[in-house]
Amino acid sequence: MEVDLLDFVEQCRRLVKQALGKHAGEPASGGFARWKHVVLHCFRLEDGHSYRETPNRLKYMAEIRNALGLDRDDLPDYSTIYKSFDRLKMWVWRALLRVSAQQHPQSGHAALDSTFFDRRRASSYFRQRAGRTIQTLKVTTLTDVESLAVLDVHIAARWKHDTKTGPQVVRRNADDLQSVAADNGFQDWHTEYEIAAHDIDYLVHYRGSSANAAANNALNRVNGYSQRWMAETSYSTTKRSLGDAVRALGWYRQFREIVLMFAIINIEPLCEPL
Repeated sequence: MEVDLLDFVEQCRRLVKQALGKHAGEPASGGFARWKHVVLHCFRLEDGHSYRETPNRLKYMAEIRNALGLDRDDLPDYSTIYKSFDRLKMWVWRALLRVSAQQHPQSGHAALDSTFFDRRRASSYFRQRAGRTIQTLKVTTLTDVESLAVLDVHIAARWKHDTKTGPQVVRRNADDLQSVAADNGFQDWHTEYEIAAHDIDYLVHYRGSSANAAANNALNRVNGYSQRWMAETSYSTTKRSLGDAVRALGWYRQFREIVLMFAIINIEPLCEPL
C-alpha cells in the first residue's frame, strides 16, 4: 500500500510514544531517544532502504527530520541505527504491534493461520559459517476478520505443529476474543478443549467426510468460518508491500523484523494514501 511518507512517520511517532509510555524518552543508542530509533526502523522498513541509506535519505527530507526532531547536521550514523535494533528488545515491537492493532475496530472474531517467511536472502555465507540450514521461518498470526488488523504473531525456526502454536497465540488474547476460525491444521481435541476453556467459540474445519465432520463444518460456515480467509489476505498484503523475506542475520533480529512488518501493515491503513 502506497502511503504518504510524512503522514506515516507522524502516525508512527504517535503510536510508538503510546506503546513505550514512560520509556519513550529514554536514550537507546547514540544519545537519541528510544522512540526516535523505533520510528527510524519503521521508516527504514517502509521505505525499503538499508541502514547505510537511511541517514542519507533523511538529509534530503526536511519535513520528516522535523517530525523526528532531528537536525540535518546531527543525524544518527547508520551504525547507531543498526546497533539500536540490537538494544531494542522484543517487548518494544510487540507493544507497537498491540497498539497499532488497537487503532482498528475490534470485532472479537479472529482468524488463525500460518505462513512462511524466507530467510535465505539474509546471507548464505553467514548461514554456512554458523551451521544453520533452516531456510524458512514459520509465522502464526491472529487476525481480526473485520478490520484485517494483525492482533498477535508467533514466530518459530523449528516448525512446531499448528496445534501447538495455535493455543499459545489464542491464550495471550483470550480476554478480547469471542470466536476463532482455523483450518484443519489446527484441529485436535486437546486444542479444542483448551480454547473452549477460555469461553471462545473455536470454528475449526474437520478433516474427512464423515457425518460428524460434515455437520460440524456446515455449522461453522453458518457461524462465520468463511471469514478465515482474512488471515491469508493479511499475509498477502504484508508480503506484497514489504516482501516475503527477512534481511537480518541473527535469529532475534529476524523475529523482531517480522513483528515490525506486521505492525507497519497495521499502521498503513491509518495514513493518507497516495
